[in-house]
Amino acid sequence: MYRSHMSLPLLAILCLWTPSAFAENIQGEETGKIAATEKKTLSVAHMEISGTYAEGVSIPGLFGDVVETLDFGLKRMEKAARDDTLEAVILHINDPKIGWAKLNELRVGIHKMRSKGRKVFAWMESADTKSYLIATACDTIVIPESGMVMLPGLHAEISFYKNLFDMLSIQPQMLRVGEFKSAAEPYSRSEMSPAFREEMEAILDDYYRQMVEIISTSRQLTIDQVKTIIDTGLFSASDAQQLGLIDVIGYEDAISSLIKAGNKDSEFKITKGYGKKKIDTDFSGFTGMAKLMNLLMGVEPSTRKSTAAKIAVINASGAIVSGPSTASPFSGEETMGSTTMVKAIRQARDDPSVKAVILRVDSPGGSALASDLMWHELELLNEKKTFVVSMGDTAASGGYYIAMGADRIFAEPGTLTGSIGVVGGKIAFEKFYEKVGITTSVVHRGTNSGVLSSTIPFSDSEKSAMQKMLNEIYAQFTTKAAAGRKMDVEKLEKMARGRVYTGVQALQLGLVDELGTLSDAIAYAKKTAGLDPDQKLERLDLPKPTSPFETLFGPIDPSAVSTPSVVASWLTHFPPELVSLLRSHVLYEQLSKERVLTVLPYRIHFN
Repeated sequence: MYRSHMSLPLLAILCLWTPSAFAENIQGEETGKIAATEKKTLSVAHMEISGTYAEGVSIPGLFGDVVETLDFGLKRMEKAARDDTLEAVILHINDPKIGWAKLNELRVGIHKMRSKGRKVFAWMESADTKSYLIATACDTIVIPESGMVMLPGLHAEISFYKNLFDMLSIQPQMLRVGEFKSAAEPYSRSEMSPAFREEMEAILDDYYRQMVEIISTSRQLTIDQVKTIIDTGLFSASDAQQLGLIDVIGYEDAISSLIKAGNKDSEFKITKGYGKKKIDTDFSGFTGMAKLMNLLMGVEPSTRKSTAAKIAVINASGAIVSGPSTASPFSGEETMGSTTMVKAIRQARDDPSVKAVILRVDSPGGSALASDLMWHELELLNEKKTFVVSMGDTAASGGYYIAMGADRIFAEPGTLTGSIGVVGGKIAFEKFYEKVGITTSVVHRGTNSGVLSSTIPFSDSEKSAMQKMLNEIYAQFTTKAAAGRKMDVEKLEKMARGRVYTGVQALQLGLVDELGTLSDAIAYAKKTAGLDPDQKLERLDLPKPTSPFETLFGPIDPSAVSTPSVVASWLTHFPPELVSLLRSHVLYEQLSKERVLTVLPYRIHFN
C-alpha cells in the first residue's frame, strides 16, 4: 500500500517560509502558467492532390466525397487562402491524372494561397512532369532520398490500324473536310499525313515552351539550363537538388521540422484532409440507418428554391452525342447529350435569379447535329443574359462549336481548341465477312440506299452524296464561327480546316479572347452583367449530377447525367496507354451512331 508522508527536514523548511516568500512563489507559478497558455499554436493544412479532378460538381451522397472534383479542390485552396489562422499548407502531390488546363487551374490556386501569406510545401514520393509542374508553384519542394524527378520532355504516339484492316479485309470509308481534320487517319492510313505531323509538331512545340518557361520562372533557372535538364530527363533526388529542381531531400515529416525551425517555441497542429466535408457517422437507431441509406443513395434533404442572385455554371464535359448524357459502365467515359444540355441551358435562361451564365467546356466534340442543337439554345440564351465560355483541357471541334456564340471566350494556356472541320463515313465489313464464311445478298430501292450500310462500301454516287453533305456542314460551321468571332469567313476558313491549337495559339489567331481560369471567366461575367464585383452570388451548377441510386437502378430523370460505375475503377490497374486505347474505342462505338462528326482526332497525355 502506498502511503504519503513528508520528511521532517522538508517540513522545517516550509515552516521557515514567510507569507511574502509564499506569495512570490505563487506569483511565479501563475506567471509560468500564463506564459504556457500564451504559447503560439501553429496551424497547418494538409491536402492531397490526386485523381482526375473531373469538371463540375460531385455526385450527391457518400460516393461524391470519394473522388474530388476540380471545383471542390480549388474551393479548398481558396478556403486555405482566406484562413488567417493557417501558418502553412502541405500539398501531397500524388500522381494526378490531369491535362494542361487543370494543371494551370491548380497552379493558380496555389499562388492564391501564397499571395495571402501561406507558406506552401510540396511533398512528392517521386515526380513526373505534371506533378513537378504543379510543385513548382509551391515555396518549397520536398522529395525523399529514394525518390526521382522525371522530366523526359514530351512524346506523342498515334496508333494506325490500316494494315490491320488490310489483313482482315475491312474497308474503312472515311471522308473529311479540311486537310488537318485527321480524326479518320488512324483508320485509313498507316502513318501521319504531312498536315497531321505539322499540326502535332506545332502543338508539342507550344507545350514544350510552356513547360520550359514554367520551370525557368519558378525555379529561377535560365531557359538553356532547363532545356539541358529536360534533355537529361531522369534524376535522383540528390541530382535534382544540386540542379535546383527541388529544395529539400527528406520524408514528409521533414516538413514539420522546416515549419518549426522558425517557430521553436510554438505548438504544432496539422489538419489532415483540410477543407473536406465532415460526415456524420452516428448511424445508431432507426434515424441513423435512414441517414446512412440517404448517404449511400445520394438522397439530399429538400431545400427551398432560392431567389437570391446567381451565376449559373453549365458543365459541358465529354463527347457530344444526341439524346441524354451518359457514362459508360465499363470505362467511365462520359458523353454530353444534347437533350440533357438543352434542358440545362433553358433552365439557366428562364430562371430570373440567374444573372449570367458560364459554359465550362471540356469536350473533344462529337455529333455535328447535337453540337448545333446546343449552339442554337446558347444563342437564344445570349439574347437574354450574359454568356461567357471557360475552356478546360479540351474544347475542340464540336466543343468549340458550342462556344462560338459567347460574349467572351476564356481559354487556359494549354487548352486544346479549334479543330473546325468535319469528318464522316463508315467501315465496310463485306470482304471480312466473306473471309469468315458469311455472304450477303442485297435488295435495294434508290440510288444511294446503301449509304448507311456497314456491310458494303460506298458506291461513287453514295460517296459523292456524303461528301456534299460534309461540305455543307463545314460551311455552316465556318460561317457561324466567323460570325461569332466577328471575322470574314475567308480569314477564319484559313485557320479552320480541322486544325487544332493550344490556348496560346488560339489567342494569337483570335479564336479565343483571353487566357484565364474559370474564376476569371466568372469575374468577367459579373462585370459585364453590371454586378458588383465584390457581391457574393450563389452558384447554380448545371446539369444536376445523378445519384448513385439512379446509377444502379436507372435514371429517375431520363435526361440526367449518368455517373461512372464502380467497374470503371478497375481500369486504374491497367497501363495508362491501354486504358486510353480502350476509352477511345468505347467513345467511337458511341459515336458510330452519328454519321457526321465534329470531333477532335486525338488525345494528348504527357508523363
